[in-house]
Amino acid sequence: MRHTSTLIISAFCLCVLILSSCQKETAGSILDLNRKKPNIILILGDDIGYEIPNYTGGQSYSTPSINALAASGVQFSRCHVCPNCSPSRVELLTGKYGFRNYAGWGSLDPSQKTFANMLHNAGYKTCVAGKWQLGGGDASIHGFGFDKYRVFEPFDVADETEINMRRYKNPSLYENGDYLPDSYTNGKYADDLFTDYIFNFIDSNLSSPFFVYFSLSLCHKPFSPTPDDAAFATWDPLVNKSDASFYPSMVKYMDKKVKQVVDKINAVHLTNKTIIIFLGDNGTPQEISSEYNDQTVEGGKNTSTIYGTHVPLILSWPGTIPAKQVSGGLIDGTDFLPTLADAAGIKRPTNYGTLDGISFYPLWFGETKRLRDWIYCYWQPENKENASFRVWTQDENYKLYDSTYNRYFFNISTDPLELNRIPGRDLTDAERARKRTFDSVLKVMH
Repeated sequence: MRHTSTLIISAFCLCVLILSSCQKETAGSILDLNRKKPNIILILGDDIGYEIPNYTGGQSYSTPSINALAASGVQFSRCHVCPNCSPSRVELLTGKYGFRNYAGWGSLDPSQKTFANMLHNAGYKTCVAGKWQLGGGDASIHGFGFDKYRVFEPFDVADETEINMRRYKNPSLYENGDYLPDSYTNGKYADDLFTDYIFNFIDSNLSSPFFVYFSLSLCHKPFSPTPDDAAFATWDPLVNKSDASFYPSMVKYMDKKVKQVVDKINAVHLTNKTIIIFLGDNGTPQEISSEYNDQTVEGGKNTSTIYGTHVPLILSWPGTIPAKQVSGGLIDGTDFLPTLADAAGIKRPTNYGTLDGISFYPLWFGETKRLRDWIYCYWQPENKENASFRVWTQDENYKLYDSTYNRYFFNISTDPLELNRIPGRDLTDAERARKRTFDSVLKVMH
C-alpha cells in the first residue's frame, strides 16, 4: 500500500514538474517571440508630395531629419497612393483598393479591419495620434484595433472647413471618448500634443512590442505659423486666413517632429528594435510651387498625375536593414498591410476579405527581383451621387485610364502632366503589348 502511495505521489510530482516546465517554456517562448517582434512607427505626412524632401531632389525646404532617416535605411522612389486624403488612408489601413470598401469621404465601414487590428491581435500595443478622418469616434478607433488614441477629426462631417480652423493652434482634440478641454489645448500646437502623447505611450510599453500610427496634421491647409515662428504668438486660427508663405516653415516643423520621434526611440534604447516609416498621404497642394531637381513643380493634390500620387517613402531599421539603399520597386497604398505582417513575423490575416496588397518586405533587404509589374488606383474623391472618379493602372513609364478618360494611354515618363495621350494608331509594338497588359488588369480589378 505504501509502495502504491509512493508511486502515486511520485507520479503526481512528476506531472507537476512537467506542467511547471511546460508553463515556463511557454512563457519563455512568448517572451522570446515578443523580443523578436520589432516596434513599428508609421509617420504619415499630410499633403507631402515626392518633390518636398531634400533627399529626393527637393530644393525649397529644409528637411535634415527626414534626410537622415532616409540615409539610415531604404528610400523607395516609386511609391504611389490616391490623389487625396480620405481614399488614400482607407486604402493604406485596409490593404484594399477603393472599389472594395470605400464608403465615402471621412469614413470607414466598421466591418472592415486594419493593419492595427492585425498587429493588436498579434500581441502589439497600438496607438494612433493625429488626424483620424475615418469616422465613428471612440467605437471605431477601438474597433479598428487601436488601444490608445489622441486624434483630430474623430467623426465624419459634411464640411471640414470649420474643423480645420482648429487644426494647429488651439486644436480640437479627442481622447478617451471626449474632447480635451480648451483650457488644456489653448495656446498649444496640435502636433506637439500628439508627440507628447506618443512619447507617454512609448514609455508605458517599453517591455512589449508596440505600433504607433502618427498621422501628422502637417502640412495640410490652413497654412499657418508654427511655434517656431514669431507670428504664432498672436495668430488667431479662427480669424487669420490660410497663408501659403508659411508652408516652408510647416515643412521644417514636420521635419522637427520626425527628429523628435527618432530621438525618443534612441533615448529609450530601442533604436535597433524599432522600425520607423515615413510616408506622404498624397501630393502637395496645388497652390504650392516647389523647386525640384532644378525645375519648378506645381503641387498636384486632387489630380491623378504623378504629382498627385507620387509620395516619399522611407524605411529605417538600424542594425537590421542596410543603410543608404534606394529601391525603385513599384509600391502602392495597399501594400502596407501585408508588408507590416511580414515585418512583424506574423501571418497575414485570412478573414479580412480580399486583400490587394503585395508585401514589399523583400525590398528592405536589397531584393532586385521585380515584385510588382503594375500598380492600380480606384479614386473616388467624395461620396456623392454621380461623383466623378478615375480608375487607372500604370508602371514606371506608362499609364492607362478607365472610365472618365475612356482608356486613354500616356507615356508618363516623358509626359508627366499627361497632356498628350497616345492614339492607338501611334503605339509601338512594345506599347501595344503594355496596353494589353493594362487592359487585362482593368477588366479583372473592376
